[in-house]
Amino acid sequence: MTRHFQREIEKLNKKILTLSAMVEDQLHKAVRSISERNGKLADEVVSADWEIDQMEVEVEEDGLKILALHQPVAIDLRFIIAVLKINNDLERIGDLAVSIARQGSFLAVRPSINIPLDFPRMAQIAREMVRISIDALIKMDTAMASDVCARDDEIDNLHREMYEIVADNIKTNPGNVQEMISMLSISRNLERIADHATNIAEDVIYMVDGVITRHRTEEYNPASNQK
Repeated sequence: MTRHFQREIEKLNKKILTLSAMVEDQLHKAVRSISERNGKLADEVVSADWEIDQMEVEVEEDGLKILALHQPVAIDLRFIIAVLKINNDLERIGDLAVSIARQGSFLAVRPSINIPLDFPRMAQIAREMVRISIDALIKMDTAMASDVCARDDEIDNLHREMYEIVADNIKTNPGNVQEMISMLSISRNLERIADHATNIAEDVIYMVDGVITRHRTEEYNPASNQK
């Protein structure tokens, strides 16, 4: 590996970690805008989306340039491919955080509805999945990545429960349809964020071990692939 190639790899790694931190911060603020009914905070999330989009483009351009100029192989090739895929998932999480914030801005000026939706629990799991998937990327830790994948069913189940609760309440309280649909949209976006965190975790496993675990994560044992 040439010194120039090593610098380019390190630069790419630094940028994807910077993007990760930006996305995690956006998600944190979006969730807070819901729990605190804070329209100003929600607007901050929407306004900052362009920064994530710009960084996503930079990471993609840098990754493609390295592929074209250096033609990497083995683990270096897997690293760049994984970074390009993770880059896309992080940008999508940023977009979903914006969608949540927009719902937060809407709900902040609407009457509060007292129905048993466990948004704090669902948001906590989604944020933890994103954070741990990023930590797995930083540490190149497949065990942490596998733990993220294992939690996806948990948030899927919570989303189904919320859907049933909202559907029942729409029937009994039709006057609050807009607010309840907004809450269901937040739940769906959190579930999709968890899906993207799972994608990132699967890409970390691919990056480290060269194993494609998509659709069969539950069968993967990191201990059996230690290098």
